[in-house]
Amino acid sequence: MKIISHILSPIFALVFLTLLVIFHPLQWLSLNLFGHKAHEKVVALLNFTLVKSLLILGVTIRVKNKHKIPEDTSIIFVSNHQSTFDIPPIGWYFRKHHPKFVSKIELGKGIPSVSYNLRHGGAALINRKDPKQAISELVNFSKRIKEKKWGAIIFPEGTRSRNGAPKKFATNGLKIITKYNKDGYIVPLTINNSWKVFKYGKYPLGIGSPITITAHKPIKISSLPFDELLKETETIIKQNIK
Repeated sequence: MKIISHILSPIFALVFLTLLVIFHPLQWLSLNLFGHKAHEKVVALLNFTLVKSLLILGVTIRVKNKHKIPEDTSIIFVSNHQSTFDIPPIGWYFRKHHPKFVSKIELGKGIPSVSYNLRHGGAALINRKDPKQAISELVNFSKRIKEKKWGAIIFPEGTRSRNGAPKKFATNGLKIITKYNKDGYIVPLTINNSWKVFKYGKYPLGIGSPITITAHKPIKISSLPFDELLKETETIIKQNIK
């Protein structure tokens, strides 16, 4: 299996990078000529192609959602974090909720398509070394989410789990976002197996491990005090990690 991954990994990397390079000018054109809605559609198409590119590695993605996610309100998607490949499927499968990521500021530069979208698509770029900047950015982001009735995506673990085992959830980011979105909902997401794409490290990539994303029952933000809301959300997510 590892021999096959040595063959497929360079092919996948080339396709993945090519997609990022192709969609970078398409994002610029769509945003500057047609506005934010057109840009969102291009980003959604980018996420779709990135999801499908994983088929080169024999990696399929399945989203399980038995619940109706409210519309016309802000939605806070809270998820465990296992790899880079958590991001495109969330962006694609939940696209009608206009998902915007909370990301570290370093990703805002140097990555074709990704950095452009983070800077211009409505995301929050957090400087972890500057608490004042981080709080200000999150407050502005939270207000923007409420005003636009967008979806926020936050990984409270902060960094990726290298082996799938969940890490402790940080509270600050989620606390600020919920403070300004009392009328919205939290949707807990559990991601399984995306870490296996990197089970050998950065090279070669793991192949043939299906990724699943499970959306759990939405929780009205105003229904619980924050500490209880965080505990319930974290418990639901972690209980479903396999």
